[in-house]
Amino acid sequence: MINALKCIIPEPKLMCRSKPHIIILKEVFAMKTTKKGFTLIELIVVIAIIGVLAAILVPSMLGYVRKSKISSANSACSSIQKAFESTLTDLDAKGYELEFDGWIEFDKGTWSLETLSNNSQMASAMSEGVINYFEKFGKAYGCAYINANACVAVIATTDANYFGTYPSGYVEAKDYKKSSRLKGKSKSEKKTAIKGWMEADNDIEWGSGRTSSAAPSETE
Repeated sequence: MINALKCIIPEPKLMCRSKPHIIILKEVFAMKTTKKGFTLIELIVVIAIIGVLAAILVPSMLGYVRKSKISSANSACSSIQKAFESTLTDLDAKGYELEFDGWIEFDKGTWSLETLSNNSQMASAMSEGVINYFEKFGKAYGCAYINANACVAVIATTDANYFGTYPSGYVEAKDYKKSSRLKGKSKSEKKTAIKGWMEADNDIEWGSGRTSSAAPSETE
């Protein structure tokens, strides 16, 4: 009977005669659980590399931020100049005699028209026309130079720190670095300094209303 059963049920075969499969699995799990970690020296080297990279990249990133903010301010100044030109063109077409020559100050959409006190017609025209064009520039602070029926220059900031100009190119990222021409000054002082730089440029079609004839020195 027993011999008959042996013929029906074959004897099981081992997966591996040299090493049973259970021993092989134990060795695999042992290899996974004995992974080696970082040493203290390796961690110090990695931290040192990160520090060197940060020292190189952070100043460059700050420079890009300054350039971006100045570029945005330049774009705002260009839009302000175009709005001024449109207003002056409309007023000229309506028969207004626009004889003003000089700077007009503005702050958060409010125009300082005291400089137009000798020209009531111009003051009225600016109150009725320009403020409507500048509704979307409610955060802007600065000034615009008007010569007859043309806006030839604009200085403005929308964040009370970074100024732009029209024409562009008078303010650079380096002007906001430590111990630079604009660093640490109030927005009024920055505007006055930039005025001087622009007025020293005879390529702009200035009238007789310039407040200075030379740019301030680098140390001012």
